Amino acid sequence: MRELKLFLGPQHPGMHGNASIHMFVEGDIITRSYLLPGMLHRGFEKGMERHSWVNNISLIPRVCVVEPDINEMAFAMGAEKLAGIEVPERAHWIRMIVLELARISIHMMAYGGLGSPTGNYTLMYHAHADRNSILDIFEQISGHRIYHQYIVPGGVRKDLPVGIEKDIHAFLDDLESRYTEYRDLGIENPTFIPRIKDTIMLPEHVVWELGVTGPGMRSAVNKPYDIRKVMPYARYDQVEFDVPVSDYSDARSRVDIKLKEVVQSIGIIRQCLDKIPEGPVRVPMAQGQSMRWTLPKGHVYSVVESSRGEFGYYMVSNGGTHPYRVGVRGASYPQGLLGIEKYLPGTRIDDAALWVDTMGVCSPEIDR
Repeated sequence: MRELKLFLGPQHPGMHGNASIHMFVEGDIITRSYLLPGMLHRGFEKGMERHSWVNNISLIPRVCVVEPDINEMAFAMGAEKLAGIEVPERAHWIRMIVLELARISIHMMAYGGLGSPTGNYTLMYHAHADRNSILDIFEQISGHRIYHQYIVPGGVRKDLPVGIEKDIHAFLDDLESRYTEYRDLGIENPTFIPRIKDTIMLPEHVVWELGVTGPGMRSAVNKPYDIRKVMPYARYDQVEFDVPVSDYSDARSRVDIKLKEVVQSIGIIRQCLDKIPEGPVRVPMAQGQSMRWTLPKGHVYSVVESSRGEFGYYMVSNGGTHPYRVGVRGASYPQGLLGIEKYLPGTRIDDAALWVDTMGVCSPEIDR
């Protein structure tokens, strides 16, 4: 049978961001594949060297469009370590609320994203409606729906608006009440299960070979490796939550873990709202000019747990007003750039979009 070349993306409902998967197929089986990035390359890492520490606050959320807050957190933590400052206690808890709302938002977006390649559009509409409710909350908190620029070096940009706790509780209660309905609509749906069960397998040896982290790793190796647990930041060591795991990583297992993480995030946010103290939410990074502060010489690697796994910033300061070097460790780089090339072959054409969705591939994060 003659080998044909097909394309998934750059503009395709099943492809996240502007990138293209080149697939060589025989019949409906992929024989070779690779990800072609470059269509969204914006030169963030080099660009950060030409911007001051302060100006980079508006640049970093754009590294991953759908999950900007983890970029803000990693950058802020790195700058704070270099400066040797401690964030106000209230700011730690506010940061956790924002980060866990973002985690729920991304997991709901990924769950709804399964609707396009499987034809389950009802699931997509419901999940994206709930994500939109979270964006409404973000707009109340930060003034922005997408690029929040809220978590900043020294704390958060401003305090929570009066009464926002009531809105957050109302959303969490409503979402939790429909958790069983979400499972029945998606991963427990008899018409849906054949598309996601025993497909797009991720064996344990592939996890270690590629360096996969996050839900992908935890679904394959049955180990609760989560940065929030093993290297706690903010005040994650003061809240109780479980890390869902599995030892059989098909598409259904990975989605199941993400849904269970939504439940855990709901619990974390409620604990934060109960424990958050009064007080200031930001401390100055340096004395003198607020827009041109400097950081001491040094280098640091700050890492957080994103919805896709380990997300880190390596930052080098030469003592000036600009970073000397910034390197971003994107969580979806292993499964996106390497996994598509090495482990997508052998699967069916219609499963390619499921790999992208269930493995958590953010093209802007790869093509930074």
